[in-house]
Amino acid sequence: MKVNIDDYRGVWVFIEQKEEQLLDVGLELLAAGRDLADKLDVELCGVLLGDGVSHLTKEVFESGADKVYLIDNPVLKYYRTETYMKAVGDLVRKFKPEIFLYGATSNGKDLASAVATDVLCGLTADTTLMDVDVEKRLFEASRPAFGGNIMATILCKKHRPQMATVRPKVIKRLPLQAGRTGEVIVEEIDVKEDDLQTKVLKIVKDAKKAVNLEEATVIVAAGKGIKDEKGFAMVKELADILNATVGASRDVVEAGICGHDHQVGQTGATVTPKVYIAIGISGAIQHIVGMQNSELIVAINNDKEAPIFNAAHYGVVGDAFTIVPMLTEAFKEALSDKVAQEEVTTNG
Repeated sequence: MKVNIDDYRGVWVFIEQKEEQLLDVGLELLAAGRDLADKLDVELCGVLLGDGVSHLTKEVFESGADKVYLIDNPVLKYYRTETYMKAVGDLVRKFKPEIFLYGATSNGKDLASAVATDVLCGLTADTTLMDVDVEKRLFEASRPAFGGNIMATILCKKHRPQMATVRPKVIKRLPLQAGRTGEVIVEEIDVKEDDLQTKVLKIVKDAKKAVNLEEATVIVAAGKGIKDEKGFAMVKELADILNATVGASRDVVEAGICGHDHQVGQTGATVTPKVYIAIGISGAIQHIVGMQNSELIVAINNDKEAPIFNAAHYGVVGDAFTIVPMLTEAFKEALSDKVAQEEVTTNG
């Protein structure tokens, strides 16, 4: 069905919550939404669903939203495609946003695709860069394509809303503005528990992942240039000295040198550590989009033309098998001296 796109205005963000706690990704997306809304001169709105979640609107406003659409109902206590699609679809049809952003979490991706099917609009998955053509009011959602070799910008010219999922940690949250408020629009969902086909019988929590790249402050990452398990062990030794987390490129994971939970990039984790040391990583777009927001990037590669150097703050051109052991020894000495100095000061 053809829609009148001129009827659609505003930027929306799905504010995901779990057990009455807001997930960071929705608050991160408010930063991106704020930029888009300001360029289009429209309101930035959060969409908050759940049971007993009305108190969470405070943090949504303090994170940049002008308005929150709230549906607080027991049938929304747990995420189910059936109920959340109905709630969001009804909101979209009634209030007509022009742009709608979701976190690329398991629930966010499921919901976004279901809503796109329900309201008949497009959806760009795993977006990493966002902008807007103000004159044409077109949302420009960019993501790696063709195995990460190019960046594709996807437009939705004839349907609204223009929707995208965005991975956690791609956007940096805005500083909280304490006391900032806005308008809460309370809506209802016309669904009863007895009418639902899906029932939540039990919630089983996953065990904590052995590797938590998303929360790491220092990451030492291995690329194809480390060659084999011996090279990976060399990278891990440096990481251990720095009390860092070990990351890896897709090539290393696909070679079976380490598990997928170490992978950084479009098909792995998106990370924002204080320090990211890339060892033997060439710098394909697929990898760059997963770590480009790190505060400090150090690259070690024997190819001076490697794309990774374009993203790095510091680069070392040379053989990793020579440079990394030297760095490991230097850090060992520096940390040993620091410990000795602290002991002298303490025993003073």
